[in-house]
Amino acid sequence: MTQSQHPLVSSRDVSGTQVYNPGGDHVGDIDHLMIDKESGKVAYAVMGFGGLFGLGEDYYPIPWDALDYSTAKGGFVTDITKEQLQGAPARSDDWQRDREWEKSTFDHYGIPYYWI
Repeated sequence: MTQSQHPLVSSRDVSGTQVYNPGGDHVGDIDHLMIDKESGKVAYAVMGFGGLFGLGEDYYPIPWDALDYSTAKGGFVTDITKEQLQGAPARSDDWQRDREWEKSTFDHYGIPYYWI
């Protein structure tokens, strides 16, 4: 991710950014963002966890507000645990259009809804 004093960042720079837990351990990388068309707010960072060279990697949509950018790490920090990921609400192929799934996901992670 490009370092800058400016508060805006390009989505190109976010893709591939590393994510760490509060202890500093690398836990995954951001694959892409999901942006609400009406509000323009970033709703999710879809993150890749595990795998080697992209093989066997699992992807999870993480509420954007569950991530904090760390200039010291040059990446994002989240306190979401592996157990929380594994216990996250199951999603269908059409999860992006399922408000009930979104509600249960944001509730699961304890994050306020982005659409309110």
